[in-house]
Amino acid sequence: QRVQESVGSSGINAEYGGVCKEDGELKAYGAGCLSSIEELENCVSDSSRKLPFEPENIVTTKYPITTIQPVYFVAPSFSEAKRKVREFSSQIPRPFTVHYNPYTQSVELINKRSNCVKMIRDLASEMKTLEDAVSKLTD
Repeated sequence: QRVQESVGSSGINAEYGGVCKEDGELKAYGAGCLSSIEELENCVSDSSRKLPFEPENIVTTKYPITTIQPVYFVAPSFSEAKRKVREFSSQIPRPFTVHYNPYTQSVELINKRSNCVKMIRDLASEMKTLEDAVSKLTD
C-alpha cells in the first residue's frame, strides 16, 4: 500500500501533471494536463473542482483515465508541489533510496554500499571541478 501511495503521489503529479499558481495565475504542467486542448482548458478554468495540493489526499483519489478530470490539486508553486511530494515520499518506509541522475536522465536505485561509494566518488570529482573553476574566477 505504501508503495502504491508513493507511486500515486509522484506518478499523478510528475507524469499526469497538475496545476500550480505562478504570478497569481493557474498554470498546467505534465503530459496528461497538456494532452488535449479540452484537458488543458478544463484544468485552468472554473469548470473543474480545485482542491489544495496535499499528497495524502492525492494518493487516495481515484481518477478516471478516459475522460476529462473532474478535480485538480493546486499547489501554490511548482517548487512547493515538489517539496510536498518529496516530504510525503520520505515518510514511506523503504529499504532503499533513489537518486535522479541528470546525466542519464534516469532514477537510480541506491540499495547497496557500493552505490553510495560510487555516488560519493562522482560528487567528489564534481566538487574538484567546481573548486578549480572558482580558483580561476576573478570578481
